[in-house]
Amino acid sequence: MIRWGIIGCGDVCEIKSGPAFYKSENSSLVAVMRRNHEKARDFALRHRVPKYYSDADELIRDSDVDIVYIATPPAYHAELAIKVLKAGKPVYVEKPMAVSFRECSDMIDAAKKYKQKLFVAYYRRSLPYFLKVKELLDKKTIGKVLYVKMEFSRPPLPSDLHKDNQTWRLDKKIAGGGYFYDMASHTIDILLFLLGKISKVNGLTSNVGGFYKIEDTVSASFLFQSGVLASGIWAYSSPVQQEKDEIIIIGEKGTISFSTFSLNDIELEIDGKVISYAFPKPKHIQMNMIQNIINELNGIGKSPSTGETASETNRIMNEIFKNK
Repeated sequence: MIRWGIIGCGDVCEIKSGPAFYKSENSSLVAVMRRNHEKARDFALRHRVPKYYSDADELIRDSDVDIVYIATPPAYHAELAIKVLKAGKPVYVEKPMAVSFRECSDMIDAAKKYKQKLFVAYYRRSLPYFLKVKELLDKKTIGKVLYVKMEFSRPPLPSDLHKDNQTWRLDKKIAGGGYFYDMASHTIDILLFLLGKISKVNGLTSNVGGFYKIEDTVSASFLFQSGVLASGIWAYSSPVQQEKDEIIIIGEKGTISFSTFSLNDIELEIDGKVISYAFPKPKHIQMNMIQNIINELNGIGKSPSTGETASETNRIMNEIFKNK
């Protein structure tokens, strides 16, 4: 039985991740932590967790905790992860892995130094939806991949329009960047998973809407080691009628279209015919990844998302935002 502790039991833990720790096989959630003692207690009571803390160090020292999940904002990931690793425990860190590539490297070095495992919550690598896309690519269903097009656009959130009510995700010191760091990191990571390493990247950023201080529009181009080129636009202040979430992989024989977040049907188009693949959106979207980690800790298989794989996403984002 793998016994989990959570540092930062906020909104992301309510449905996306938290219940998966006690619903997965050979797994239990034994302790949670939040700086607000009453909120930590409330989460523990609702999820039937036996222990709760307002001090991260206390949870890390708890001998009943085998592995720690860090679900705080990115600015605190590196410091907390290194503490967990130093305590002789593996760690599972929310994405993005840290606010900078340098911090990611520090975390990887600590994992090696203390001989512990470091996992990162790029859980799309474990979802059947994206594994189907990978299967189609691995079978060369569309032949040789030629290039990739990406577009993500959405209107500003209601909270974006009120400066006193804006999310911490728009504070560069806490989040590393804006919505791009928080959301597009998933897209970059899944492209790395599907198409391999990226050798070169160029990017432009702008604040078009003016609703907050940080960038709201990003364009980027990527060169994969395989020679495949990809280009994308991410816009977080678009008109509602322009809302889109689409990735198109173009090959010699056809195309594969899918999404990062909406999980719309995967569409395989060959010779003018379209084959659709539908996958239900999981209730606890991190559950597959968490089960992968549990299995690896029990000596069965490997998690597809590690410190090494996740740090590549940070490296690429750093390149896009260079000197900004």
